[in-house]
Amino acid sequence: MNEENHHCDGNCEHCSHASEERDSAACKIIQNLSGVKNAVVVMSGKGGVGKSSVAVNLAAALALEGKKVGLLDVDVHGPSVVEMLGLRGMPLMATEDGRIAPVEAHGVKIMSVGLAVSDPDAAVVWRGPMKIGVIQQFLSQVDWGALDWLIVDSPPGTGDEPLTVCQSIPNPLGAVIVTTPQRVAAADVSRSLAFCDSLPFPVVGIVENMAGFVCPHCGGRVEPFGTGAADALSEKYDAPVLGRIPLDPRVCASGDEGRPFVGALAGTPVGKEFAKIVAALEKAAAER
Repeated sequence: MNEENHHCDGNCEHCSHASEERDSAACKIIQNLSGVKNAVVVMSGKGGVGKSSVAVNLAAALALEGKKVGLLDVDVHGPSVVEMLGLRGMPLMATEDGRIAPVEAHGVKIMSVGLAVSDPDAAVVWRGPMKIGVIQQFLSQVDWGALDWLIVDSPPGTGDEPLTVCQSIPNPLGAVIVTTPQRVAAADVSRSLAFCDSLPFPVVGIVENMAGFVCPHCGGRVEPFGTGAADALSEKYDAPVLGRIPLDPRVCASGDEGRPFVGALAGTPVGKEFAKIVAALEKAAAER
């Protein structure tokens, strides 16, 4: 039956069956994520802001503190988490009970579409229902076990992927919205905050990435991308700025080498600012 041409009062056999399937999927996700204490969705209305870098290093930083952490990459068309953690070609395995075993690296349990496709360089050409089904499968069938934190890396925009995640995760801590300093970026990123308001979905705060450049030689600071986006968004949506991560060439190098930067750059301006973001998340978790 073509659902687009199907109209009724919701009591027919077709609609009842569809409703039962949705309820069943939701119950499986709730049951599978019952061991997750805090779920955070990292999102942005704009691409190219370093959202995946923030998600990867949030997960790694929490793991370095001894927390049990999972990282779910639902960026179907650009699953960069696999590359950033050096997992290209890593095979997926099944658990004894038939569920999907996440890959483990840097103390983090990881699942991504990039691990599930046979050719990581091939384009993933999926329509909405396929993407929704895979995300729901990752939430309901991956053996996450007991986690202190589940970090979800969502693709830019407000489409199927972030909507599915935000509507599926039970009792989330909330969203971390990533922007860059340009005021022109705020126009795009603000859509993610409006998206969260409309669901509603809680917002933990805003991270300003690429916030200035600190010279590693003289310590001087310049603002190549300007300033103001995070503050403008914070004022408009009453969401705190969790931190401002400056540019550092070593951050890019770490991603290319397949390792998080938080451990190696702990004492740098980047590392110190990232520690502030992690501390703000932990405070929000403790207060809820």
